[in-house]
Amino acid sequence: VQLQASGGGLVQAGGSLRLSCAASGRTFSNGVMGWFRQAPGKEREFVAAIFRGGGSTYFADAVKGRFAISRDSAKNSVFLQMNSLKPEDTAVYYCAAGMSIILSSMKVPRAYDYWGQGTQVTVSS
Repeated sequence: VQLQASGGGLVQAGGSLRLSCAASGRTFSNGVMGWFRQAPGKEREFVAAIFRGGGSTYFADAVKGRFAISRDSAKNSVFLQMNSLKPEDTAVYYCAAGMSIILSSMKVPRAYDYWGQGTQVTVSS
């Protein structure tokens, strides 16, 4: 199983980026897919998640109202649209997937079974 993240880059504050994560090796249409980020010297933190079925979405308070998460089950992919980016959004962004995640565990990295390699997002002021 592989998760391939892409779409990172350098953008000015206030700009937008769209991250993509393509999964291969198994389908995650019945699982949870999420995004985490890790800045230098900091722990990996939850950004957003999208659940199976109706596709309920959840966001960290720091990105709520600016980021959107979506999935294309047919393509076994998840996307993170990031708008109004701030310098504090600078981090390596990781996509993750899990089959047994519940609401109380969605923000916990170890709850996810599979991880992508990460893509760098740098927001300049």
